[in-house]
Amino acid sequence: MYTQCPECLSVFSVDARTLAQAHGFVMCGHCGAGFDCIGTLADHLPPEPFIELPSHEPGVEPPRVDLVVYRPQQITAQATAAAETLPTHDDFADLIVTPRFARHQRAEKPRRWPWILACAFLLLGLAAQLAWALRDTLISDATIGPLLRQTCAALRCELPPVRDGDKLRLLARDVQTHPTVTGALLISATIRNDAAFTQPWPVVTIRLSDANGKVLAMRRLDPYEYLDDTEQLQRGLAPGVNTALIFEVEDPGRQAVAFDLGFE
Repeated sequence: MYTQCPECLSVFSVDARTLAQAHGFVMCGHCGAGFDCIGTLADHLPPEPFIELPSHEPGVEPPRVDLVVYRPQQITAQATAAAETLPTHDDFADLIVTPRFARHQRAEKPRRWPWILACAFLLLGLAAQLAWALRDTLISDATIGPLLRQTCAALRCELPPVRDGDKLRLLARDVQTHPTVTGALLISATIRNDAAFTQPWPVVTIRLSDANGKVLAMRRLDPYEYLDDTEQLQRGLAPGVNTALIFEVEDPGRQAVAFDLGFE
């Protein structure tokens, strides 16, 4: 579409967007005059040469439009009355409303402390099982053993006895014919517990051998077989104490010239 400035007669090309901005009133880009472009609006330019575009008479009847694209729904009287009865903002000024998603989130939040407590009990149980399985190693350890004994003494409990045959030292030994029993030998030995803890009485192994080192006889004695004192048997071997033991064994004959003792 085309329009013409009435002052300088400059012809301009316009579109519907330009016409709608100020309802047809535009400014001339040549002389700066303002004018109503609808008065000289034309779809096509007349043949050249021309001076002025034909102007539209203001008394022309406006065109009628019949093609309906959209018709908004009218508000009924009932809808207007319902809108008037709605409470105003001032009626709920002090009302605090929690969003629905926030209520669900608070209600569905998981509780972690039962799981943490259960895991802690399981870890304590596992640690107790490991400590019981390794009790001999822990009690005989030079660092952990004293701490365990002090703790047990404070709690008035007793640690299970730990047997460590490597910490038993044979200080003296002797063998002779039994003075009262025919065909028997009387073996005496003095041992000391070099461990830092009390040990149970060991299982003693006695071996009798000939001059060539061949074992002629062997006897394995449990503590109750060489100790008659039950109270002493229950107390065990105290640390750093020398103890004399006496064993009665059968005499294998004159070929037995040597013997040795072992502790388990």
